[in-house]
Amino acid sequence: MPKFLQQVQAVIDRLTMGLNVLGTLLIVALMILINADIIGRELFLSPISGVPEMVSMSIVAIVFLQVGQAFRMGRFTRTDALMNALERSVPRIRALLEFIYCLAGLFVIAMLFNASYPLFTKAWDRNTFVGTVGDFIAPIWPVKLIILIGCAALLMQLLMAGLRAAFGIWTGTKERTDDEAGGHDTV
Repeated sequence: MPKFLQQVQAVIDRLTMGLNVLGTLLIVALMILINADIIGRELFLSPISGVPEMVSMSIVAIVFLQVGQAFRMGRFTRTDALMNALERSVPRIRALLEFIYCLAGLFVIAMLFNASYPLFTKAWDRNTFVGTVGDFIAPIWPVKLIILIGCAALLMQLLMAGLRAAFGIWTGTKERTDDEAGGHDTV
């Protein structure tokens, strides 16, 4: 790939890594919250208000914060046996299948982004919240925003993987990334 696209890929990789770190920190915070709720409930007979609501919203946020990095690291469900065999015998066909895979992914995630955007604007405009007034309430727009950010990060990763596959179709070789040099299959 041209140097410019490699630099763009590096920026996108740093972005998805940052989102992944935020997702991991949210997991740690969630574990602390759940344990504090259990301790408060059992020892002091005083649970923390809103824990179920925070857990349900956090799970969605964690998934979308980490989805771009999961794709980047080759953690999406797929069968690599055929792809590895094709890479050895007919690398252009492998690259073509990768390209089709990326196009399909771009389409599906773009549709998800398109469907999620109105939900975000509605939650923002109406100040929609979850919980019970007087006990615990939390706005839902931050989670809706995280869904959009996660979709955008995944779209960028899919686009770059599609470009690598297109170069593979053109050259007949698989483009290697920094992660693959370290033993990780990115696409």
